[in-house]
This record gives sequence, C-alpha cells and structure tokens, in this order.
Amino acid sequence: MCLIKDADIYCDKRLTEIAFSAKRYWNYPEEYYDIWKNELTITEEYIKNNIVKTIGNSNIIKGFYSFCFNDLEKYIGEIFIEKGYWLDHMFIEKRYIGKGLGKMMFNDLINDIKNRGGECFNIFVDPFARGFYEKMGCIYIRESKSSIENRTIPVYKYEI
Repeated sequence: MCLIKDADIYCDKRLTEIAFSAKRYWNYPEEYYDIWKNELTITEEYIKNNIVKTIGNSNIIKGFYSFCFNDLEKYIGEIFIEKGYWLDHMFIEKRYIGKGLGKMMFNDLINDIKNRGGECFNIFVDPFARGFYEKMGCIYIRESKSSIENRTIPVYKYEI
C-alpha cells in the first residue's frame, strides 16, 4: 500500500530524479531537458518553501506533488500566473505510471487545498498529460507561453 506524506528536505535528489524520469516518459527532445533543468530540479530550499508531498512505501519514493499559493497576479518572463493556489509539480517515476498513484496524489491535493480554505487551483499541464487532468475533472482555461520557444502549454483549473 502506498502512503502520501510530507517530503523530507533530504529527498531533494530523489525528487529531481523522479521529475526527470517522468518527463522522459514522453520522449521529448534531449535539448528540452537543459531548458527544464531549473524547473525540474527540486532543492532542499524548494521543499522548505513549498508544500511537497511524496507517495511510496517501504522507504521507496515513487512520486511526488507540490503546490503553492500566489498572493498576487504576476508575470515570470512572458508567463502569466494568476493569484491563488497552483499545482506546481506532479510526477511519478516512469516505471510506476499507470498504477493509480496519480489519482491518489490528485485526491490528496484536493483535500489539502480544501483544508486550507481553497476553492480551486490552477495547473500548467504538460500537453501529454491533458487526458489525466481532464479525467480528474479539471477544466481547460487557456494556452500559455512555455519555457520552450515557439511552444505553448495548456492551463487548467480545478474547482473544489
């Protein structure tokens, strides 16, 4: 049985491995990973400053998710980020994809944000993961610029 728990700050390297492993599931061009290096690298500082939860058993972390609350609307470069809760990361190690862990983490995320008084959250969705988020009940909002030149990514919202 898999358990979801708060991430230990010392699991940053493992979470980074999982993030890269999950992205590689989609066979993106190798040069994308250089661009995504900062986005996919999870540091002790990141874990201290965000809500980060892991899923696994017997001391094996199989996946993780993280979310944050933005107090203000803002731009990061040309990317617009609305005020409110945002799912920042949700990754499952490649070999565990398709085993129900994503659904477990997503439901935990909903409960966590609800317990904090949140009524909804937004997500920048990898284009290959659209089906998962739509299956979970997320609603497409708009396209956003991506960190990859000449590429957009969808933004979804989940109403609690």
